[in-house]
Amino acid sequence: MEKIEVDGEVIRLGQLLKLAGIVENGGEAKARIQNGEVAVNGEIDTRRGRQLMEGDVVGLDGRLLTVHYTGKPMAE
Repeated sequence: MEKIEVDGEVIRLGQLLKLAGIVENGGEAKARIQNGEVAVNGEIDTRRGRQLMEGDVVGLDGRLLTVHYTGKPMAE
């Protein structure tokens, strides 16, 4: 399981997939999420804008990602 460190207070599902390098762009993230290819905490989720919480586990392509918030503000 890979721990993905996230700056700021919130990250959405599509953003996490881009940050982790699983998808190349937002369009690919949107398509894969809407096609039911992504699971959050073991359940398929088709909401690209789903806000992820500390400790959520996201699965795609055999990879499992755990969300960890660093508490640092996001760069503007």
